[in-house]
Amino acid sequence: MEQRVRVHKVRLGGEEIRVVQPWPASASAPARLALRDDHHWLSMYVDRPGADQLVALWSLAARSARSLIHLPIRGNRPPDGVTGDGGPVALDLVLAHHSLRFPTASWKEVRARLGRGRPHTTGTPDDDFPDESSIDHRRRTWPTYRDHLAFDVAAHTLFVIGSPTAFREHGTALRDLVTRAPSHSHHHPPPSHFCVELSSGPWPGTRARRGVPCQLHIQYAGEWRV
Repeated sequence: MEQRVRVHKVRLGGEEIRVVQPWPASASAPARLALRDDHHWLSMYVDRPGADQLVALWSLAARSARSLIHLPIRGNRPPDGVTGDGGPVALDLVLAHHSLRFPTASWKEVRARLGRGRPHTTGTPDDDFPDESSIDHRRRTWPTYRDHLAFDVAAHTLFVIGSPTAFREHGTALRDLVTRAPSHSHHHPPPSHFCVELSSGPWPGTRARRGVPCQLHIQYAGEWRV
């Protein structure tokens, strides 16, 4: 799949940081995504174009070991009717390879230095994610397994960090937001909803590193009203 992006290069501490952002959507066909820290878990909402964008950028993250994939969405409001306890915090999203070893505490400075960037067209294979039947989920419980996702939060941004294998295997579940979610409401009327849940680390729990919730709940919102 092809997509237009903006590429930024920022010098920080003698090193060049490459940041890739999606090209702004047109006003006639916006991609709606919103992300919040609800304290007990992380909540994300996507409509159909937003799901397309998220899946495409997730695929790009699996192949971009030297880039930070940044979705600047913390200014977006969630769909009408969404509630939360304790004053939810709006977040951006960054996808990053663990091999990059990016210090998340530096993100605020890097983000402040982003300019206009340069346009670029990139492409990823449509079959970049494996079939569900080919994924051995039991491996994730092995002590030697290292292809887990990790979550961190810095400067109102959720960092999802992982290996190419981690991004691809979890991308299989995300792909359902594009292939299965749009027809879900026809077979399962409200109040049911279609969602995908991703976890930080090998075991579902309450908190990841530094007290960050370890569950990311991504809900499909086909009829998005704000």
